[in-house]
Amino acid sequence: MDNSEQQGLDTPGEEDMRARLASAKRVVVKIGSSSLTGGPDFSINPRNIDRIVDAVHARIARGSDVIIVSSGSIAAGLAPLGLNARPADLATKQAAASVGQVHLAQEWGRSFARYDTTVGQVLLTASDTGQRDRARNAQRTLNRLQQLGVVPIVNENDTVATTEMRFGDNDRLAALVAHLISADALVLLSDVDGLYDRNPADPGARFIPEIRDDHDLDGVVAGDSGVVGTGGMASKVSAARLAACGGVPVLLASAADISGALSDAHVGTAFHPANGRRLSAWKFWALYAAEVAGTLRIDAGAVTAVTSGGRSLLPIGIQSCEGEFHPGDIVEIMGPDGQIIGRGETNYSHGDLANMLGRRTSDLPADKRRPVVHADYLSNM
Repeated sequence: MDNSEQQGLDTPGEEDMRARLASAKRVVVKIGSSSLTGGPDFSINPRNIDRIVDAVHARIARGSDVIIVSSGSIAAGLAPLGLNARPADLATKQAAASVGQVHLAQEWGRSFARYDTTVGQVLLTASDTGQRDRARNAQRTLNRLQQLGVVPIVNENDTVATTEMRFGDNDRLAALVAHLISADALVLLSDVDGLYDRNPADPGARFIPEIRDDHDLDGVVAGDSGVVGTGGMASKVSAARLAACGGVPVLLASAADISGALSDAHVGTAFHPANGRRLSAWKFWALYAAEVAGTLRIDAGAVTAVTSGGRSLLPIGIQSCEGEFHPGDIVEIMGPDGQIIGRGETNYSHGDLANMLGRRTSDLPADKRRPVVHADYLSNM
């Protein structure tokens, strides 16, 4: 069998991937700020909201569960506060978000009420996904809302998030939510109809209908954020890759094409999930969402053992440890040349581990003979 035949068996074609997106049971739909606002004051446009809700309701009526990740809280607060531009300082941004979240939630509630559907607002910070117990709580809340027939409207909690502890944009938040709830598809909607190899305004820009792996992104130049948002195409591609790495297929399309995106999915750019498989919830969380409490630097032999051999990390292979961590914390694992190998859950505190470095397990006391990071709780990059 030649390579092309083998690839055809291992990797679904574009039509198969779009059919998978179209039939996905659990769907996360992310809406950018520019798709919700209108007019010179950037206020929320009810007609835009209604058009989105019409398409979401049609998808729900076909049997899917939909979670909306909505940007726009800061933009929605500009007009009520008499501001004519997105503020630059954190305090004013948070004040605008505080006002805007109320207006935005009211608009989502009003529009879904046309279909006798209740919405629930879920505000998250990076810490909510970075800490395992809080991530589980968020997961349970989202699942319960859907069991009750409620459409969750998720947004970053801009009123309390600091510059140092933010998702940075709601595209990444959407990717993390998609994996948090074990979504079958992620739909990222903005004001662009898909991915181009450069600014679509350029005459020679080439539309890219599908991304199978990172090689398909070679030579692609993605832009930054717009007037009222923080995302831009670069953040959408990053979020799509993040979700795809976790095994979630992604559709990147224009909000103007939402009906097509949520029906047959024959619009936009389709991102295939990496290797056609899904990371476990714990491994995805550890790699991409967890807060890192410290760093373990390991030797070349340990690198081979944990990456190729699938073995646990033992004290003998650890050269040094940095940071203040405790049992159960997530630590980053680095090779001798500074390359990041992966992350894992440590069984020891930094104080205990400092006295174990480089020692054979058999030479340690009985209560210190567990692996530093067990293979089941170690995720390689």
